[in-house]
Amino acid sequence: MLEIFGLIAPFFGLIALGFLTGRLVNHPVSGLAWLNVFVVYLALPALFFQILSKTPVEELTRIGFIAATTAGTFLAFAGTVALGLWRTRGDLAASTIQGFAGAYGNIGYMGPGLALAAFGSGAAVPVALIFCFDNTLHFVMAPLLMALAGGKGGSVLAIVRGALWRIFSHPFIVATIFGVAAAIAGFEPPEPAERFLVLLSNAAAPCALFAMGVTLALRRLKRVPPELAWLVPIKLVVHPLLVWLLLGLVPGVDPVWVHTAMLLASLPAATNVFVIAQQYDVWVERASAAVLVSTAISVFTVAGLLYLIAHGMLPVSPLS
Repeated sequence: MLEIFGLIAPFFGLIALGFLTGRLVNHPVSGLAWLNVFVVYLALPALFFQILSKTPVEELTRIGFIAATTAGTFLAFAGTVALGLWRTRGDLAASTIQGFAGAYGNIGYMGPGLALAAFGSGAAVPVALIFCFDNTLHFVMAPLLMALAGGKGGSVLAIVRGALWRIFSHPFIVATIFGVAAAIAGFEPPEPAERFLVLLSNAAAPCALFAMGVTLALRRLKRVPPELAWLVPIKLVVHPLLVWLLLGLVPGVDPVWVHTAMLLASLPAATNVFVIAQQYDVWVERASAAVLVSTAISVFTVAGLLYLIAHGMLPVSPLS
């Protein structure tokens, strides 16, 4: 178990360092703007491009894997929304944010670095595929359900146009598209460009995790909402179990891909959950609490999952 904690400690340590710095240094959250721009628009896209451009094309078309992982995320989301509707007596807007808290994991900032450290380069392609399709799902569901809830919506055409714009203008997805195109064309960047991409890629995880920690520090937790009693277990335990069960129905999935998918599903709620809540002015403080609390608890749940995987205590398929 100490080996597992040793593996994840640098990643959660960077979050903790950012959190501590955010509490000790008196700077507003706006001071993170340029660091976030660097991470979102440069460092992580460079990482995704590098991963995908060097990947055999046939590995990018695993429809069964894509369908199972995306369905697992959707089931976690839909189930949490349904539970929220029952608990709130029909408040769709608040239930939608709860759905994101139960299904929208931190697959952008935490996923790539942690998966590559745990499972090696074989985790690169499943990370990119999960990120691309899970985010597409979230970018579609947010404006659709908020429009149905009577929030900031507009016409059907405006909702569709807004969702498509968010999908195809997102830097990670743009980098994914260019990476796949480079893999298909067999394009290899010149050596200076390759070194430049490596430099950017290596900066992605440290900067992203530090920025995440600072962001969490500047959102004070005034109280723990009662909804976290089921939202956090759904995100950290139920979501990866759903993905594992559904991947068990897909024949021939590489064990590394299964483990990577479970790891990404087990990550805590993404900071984008708070961003979406803030965008629609719904459940804002509780969304912030969900991100903070799930991140703190995930130190132990992620370590537990990796321990089970490392010691062969978790079969690749639940049907085996």
